[in-house]
Amino acid sequence: MKSLLLSFLLLVSFSGFAQEKSDEKAVQDLIQGSFDHLFSEFDSDRIFDFYTEDFLLLEQGEVWDMKIIQDYFAKAKQNENRPTRTNRFEFISTKIDGNRAWVAYHNYATITRDGQVIREIEWLESATAIKTSKGWRLDMLHSTRIEKE
Repeated sequence: MKSLLLSFLLLVSFSGFAQEKSDEKAVQDLIQGSFDHLFSEFDSDRIFDFYTEDFLLLEQGEVWDMKIIQDYFAKAKQNENRPTRTNRFEFISTKIDGNRAWVAYHNYATITRDGQVIREIEWLESATAIKTSKGWRLDMLHSTRIEKE
């Protein structure tokens, strides 16, 4: 009986750990997808696949709400010769606490046009997310550009 109880407790502990790891991966994938679809493709039709309705972006000392972000995407899409952005992330820490998540990471973007690298940019960022009935959604992102000398 004791071994059955011990096995059950280990199974419950492992499944909780596995769920947390699964949620960590989902939040990291949410970050990657949000930049790939929104800030690379400017696909504003998918904005609520990644963000809550009250999402805020704190970008280099500015507060961007959903209207500012959507206006930015609309303007960017008008540029037919816009460069291509490729995103890469190095996750520092991802914490899950129930239906809340917090993540810190380095964000690297390589900007190219006609196959030639125009520039590379790096940010140090943190984000918070909530688990909704539709999955994880970002509700805040704070971004600080790292200036290279």
